Amino acid sequence: MEPIKDIETFESITAQSEPVIIKFFADWCPDCKVMDMFIGEVIKDYPQYSWFEINSDHFRELADKYQVMGIPSLLIFQNGEKKAHLHSANAKSPEQVREFLDQVTL
Repeated sequence: MEPIKDIETFESITAQSEPVIIKFFADWCPDCKVMDMFIGEVIKDYPQYSWFEINSDHFRELADKYQVMGIPSLLIFQNGEKKAHLHSANAKSPEQVREFLDQVTL
């Protein structure tokens, strides 16, 4: 996953016409570390998405704007709009992430 380091980059990435996935995470988050252990395999299975990550502690205003109440959360954006959101409670296993991605229709 490619890190996003500023709001301008976030806005540019989320404005793309192709769907992108952004993982909101924090360095202190144990569930984020668990996701890091399996997300690489998931990414390989869903090449139709570009994958990015952003530290929600560094960009609290974005987390608030997009209703990221728990981390890790996966948000899908397309054309500047949030299209789907996998909340942290449902993002604890590769199976949960795959099920979410299989249900998304864009």
